[in-house]
Amino acid sequence: MSATKEYPQRHAISSDEYVRMGEAGVFAPGARLELMDGEIVEMAPIGSAHAAVVNALSTLLSRSLLDCIVSMQNPLVLDDLTVPQPDISVLKNRDDKYFRAHPRPADALLVVEVADSTLRFDLEAKVPLYARAGVRETWVVDIEKRAIHVCRELVADRYLTCTQYAGHQIIEFQGITVRVSDLFPL
Repeated sequence: MSATKEYPQRHAISSDEYVRMGEAGVFAPGARLELMDGEIVEMAPIGSAHAAVVNALSTLLSRSLLDCIVSMQNPLVLDDLTVPQPDISVLKNRDDKYFRAHPRPADALLVVEVADSTLRFDLEAKVPLYARAGVRETWVVDIEKRAIHVCRELVADRYLTCTQYAGHQIIEFQGITVRVSDLFPL
């Protein structure tokens, strides 16, 4: 009797394997990759508008949240199969500054994804992953509409509210205010 399979078997890569592969130099220098549910996926290239919004928001957060670590485009281990690299993570301060291990969901106070070409993926795939992992709050910046989707009120494995802010509307986070229009040039 033949043991052929109609479909090839997939091998999910664990978070630990993925991190070790990166540390061992398996990936090309500068490769923009994330581990999503056990699969390595390529991230979209960063355009100038994307970079400018990340810079503006990270500068504002870094200047205002002195007791936190504002991490840009670094790994966040969500679970055994998922290691995204959010554009910005606001992390609890830790003595070792995450030298010994990448942060995990309990360390993240806020995760921000900036979307110019990935809005649907960020809202439909990444936001639910962050919620399922227990990340307290997630923002998705929509460059095209110059808006920010703010997902809060984590209950079980989902956010109860996802509100869109635009123009001169203000988002409050950890005692500071972020005016949406301040992230975009006139």
